[in-house]
Amino acid sequence: MNIYNDERVVLTLDAGGTNFVFNAFKSGKAITGGIRKDSNADHLERCLATMKEGFSEVIQSIEEIPVAISFAFPGPADYANGIIDNSNNLPAFQGGVPLKSILEEEFGLPVYINNDGDLFAYGEALGGILPEINSQLEASGSPKRYKNLFGFTLGTGFGGGFVSNGQLITGDNVTAAEVWLFSNRHHPTINAEDAVSIRSVQRFYAEEAGIKYPNELEPKDIYEIARGEKEGNREAALKAYEATGRALGDTVANILTLSDGIAVIGGGITGARDLYMPAVMEELNYKFRPSNADELPRLVQKVFNLDNEEERKDFFRDYSKTLPIPGTDKTISYDPVPRLAIATSTRGASESIALGAYAYALQQIST
Repeated sequence: MNIYNDERVVLTLDAGGTNFVFNAFKSGKAITGGIRKDSNADHLERCLATMKEGFSEVIQSIEEIPVAISFAFPGPADYANGIIDNSNNLPAFQGGVPLKSILEEEFGLPVYINNDGDLFAYGEALGGILPEINSQLEASGSPKRYKNLFGFTLGTGFGGGFVSNGQLITGDNVTAAEVWLFSNRHHPTINAEDAVSIRSVQRFYAEEAGIKYPNELEPKDIYEIARGEKEGNREAALKAYEATGRALGDTVANILTLSDGIAVIGGGITGARDLYMPAVMEELNYKFRPSNADELPRLVQKVFNLDNEEERKDFFRDYSKTLPIPGTDKTISYDPVPRLAIATSTRGASESIALGAYAYALQQIST
């Protein structure tokens, strides 16, 4: 599916706990400037009225007739049926609200709701890093192509999504790729989200600096301390991002063992990738020391960091070899280097999520 050649229009929503931003997408791009409204997250009637008003205003602002509504919405949720049961940052939805059915009745359009990790991965797979990688491989003369991608979102929480051969893998309960509940070998008593999120950077810094947690410091403050641009405990700041990167790398390594595909990272913490990515790569290159061998690589594949220019060049090289087929005058080519790539999203999480929502709706109404 080439989403950039599709003229159909899909209404989208960027749903935050404080604000809702409504938009319309066509040919893979937003065609409005976005309509922002207070989410009224603690009052169900006002929140639903806001949604109806927002989508109605988008419809009135465009000339085309939309074919669907599609967006990410915070869970817990039964995404397949569009029932939201969120008691955290959207308390109005506590107890279960059939949001999909409400909006379908209001607008007479199919409505698709997913979590942000899934849609981030779908956007990157169809219109982001995956086609970018395959295009560059083709340009470099390499026969290698990739069909699998796992997306990781780093922010208030730790999310994920898996796309294989153009299909979003959601699982039998629409709860696949819930990486936030992974365990990790560096902090076995907490779940992965508690070690890979905004609060992990804050907590690790507080522990290393010997100050109370929680406090007013944001990850950006800690990043600036680590870079020597702001007063604070620089060593503690560096260790905070290293600890977060090490925990992230542990999860990425486990995922790549299963998915054997490209890994892409997006979200609010990615601006500090120069601090956490070295630890991520150390984890991906870790050597086990089993009882029957001196060393064993953590991964079968070699993983290249595409944020690093030298590694990027090496990844896109053509490693193909040609072998003679004994007893014939024929030859066969193969690539002897099983390799994967990890990269930071160039689009950013919000844009990729919106693109994923758009693509998901088109895929659903085309089947």
